[in-house]
Amino acid sequence: MPVPKNQAAWLVKASSPLELGDAPFPTAGSGELVIRNAAIAINPLDCHMQDSGVFVQQWPAIFGCDIAGEVYEVGKDVERFKGGDRVIGHAINLTSGRPQDGAFALYTVIPADKAAILPDEISFTDGVVVPFALEAAVCTLSLEEPGVAMPGVATPALGLPYPSLHDVPSSGKTLIVYGGSSSVGSMTIQIATAAGIHVIAISGAHNFDFSKRCGAAQVFDHKDTSLAAKVIEAVLEKGNEFIGIFDAIATPETYANDITILEQLEGGHLACVHPPPPTTDLPANVNAGMIFAVNDAVTPVWKDYVTPALQSGKLQCLPPPFIVGKGLEHIQSALEKSKAGISATKLVVEL
Repeated sequence: MPVPKNQAAWLVKASSPLELGDAPFPTAGSGELVIRNAAIAINPLDCHMQDSGVFVQQWPAIFGCDIAGEVYEVGKDVERFKGGDRVIGHAINLTSGRPQDGAFALYTVIPADKAAILPDEISFTDGVVVPFALEAAVCTLSLEEPGVAMPGVATPALGLPYPSLHDVPSSGKTLIVYGGSSSVGSMTIQIATAAGIHVIAISGAHNFDFSKRCGAAQVFDHKDTSLAAKVIEAVLEKGNEFIGIFDAIATPETYANDITILEQLEGGHLACVHPPPPTTDLPANVNAGMIFAVNDAVTPVWKDYVTPALQSGKLQCLPPPFIVGKGLEHIQSALEKSKAGISATKLVVEL
């Protein structure tokens, strides 16, 4: 049987458009899968990688994190999957640096421990919104020990329980999610509430219903001039143990509100998608860190939670996809749309 042709959208140098071209056909090593991609999704991280070359270890590069498709090849020591299985998965070029581990190609290698069966009733374009956001959410919430996100910047270690497939009693803990309508923010709300956490979200007023659909108990408008005071009041009225803030926006404006809230609530965690503000600016008793969305701590969630949670509706494919086009040539325009700004949706390219 002839080997299919592989193609990819290559990044030849930083701050340049992607270039379509042939790519070596990947093979599955031990513990790996080769996926025939049917859909890929765009994340803000992808835009940073294209613009600055951050995290790129080998040029030219194939990057991208989110894939959905069919298993083409199963590597040694993989038992959960077989050829032809419909899957979603998290591609880890971010850490491996290998071109074959990037999502922006017709065929991609992923670790079997970062993949899950996609139920037949869920389309590839819906399912592909899940992987990177899921990995990031679990890394935000469940790491037990701080790691290193980048030189001089630690990862957060909130030590919260994994999500449960069953309804769980309240943990008596409250978490604020700043950016509740973003991809990672909305997924963090889903995962936190599935672990019994009371979530207060901050988002645009037009996205209140969306954040509540994800599981937020309360939602506040990010444009409200009294935002910090209202969020503080809500935390105190609930009376739970205050965990801290996950800031999925991470701008000077959001950091200013984070610091005000943490100061008034006498400390807590500050988990961010970008490097947090200098530690000299933080109130006492604040543990700040930047999430790094690749960690083996997520393996139990991939293995035991994702598929049954998708089947039961416990895990929703949110935010919904916006399909930019069909074909690798549409990835560049999807990246440009992402840079221009989106809300309560995730940009997807069919293949």
